[in-house]
Amino acid sequence: MTLHMIKLCVGADSLDDLREWVAERALVAVAAGLEPQSGHVTRMVPKRMDELLDGGSLYWVIKGQVAARQKLLDIKTFTGADGISRCELVLGPEVIETAPAPRRPFQGWRYLEPDSAPRDLNASGANLEDMPEDLKRELAELGLL
Repeated sequence: MTLHMIKLCVGADSLDDLREWVAERALVAVAAGLEPQSGHVTRMVPKRMDELLDGGSLYWVIKGQVAARQKLLDIKTFTGADGISRCELVLGPEVIETAPAPRRPFQGWRYLEPDSAPRDLNASGANLEDMPEDLKRELAELGLL
């Protein structure tokens, strides 16, 4: 069964910021002869890895709203130089915009069940990429998006 993760996107003020960061990471990986992936290191190692890697995604919260997701490709565990176990979430190169969904701040990451995950924004077939983010948020709050 598929399971997702959700995490605050610290340092990004917008979806465009996240996309720029992911594109930059992909270019660095390609220059090093690797796949165009990005990664995120976290201290807590998920116990439900098999479910996460069965089609799961990492959903990003930007400015109090779930805004996007990236596919989880792999989870690599390692021990840092300080002796603390960590993991790297290996993420796909595509940032998929989701319908905005409000989310209160939290620390670390959380599991996200598929039925609680916001749908992909362009899943309806409408092309909403050119719409300003603040307008998308307002429409989502009104239940129109």
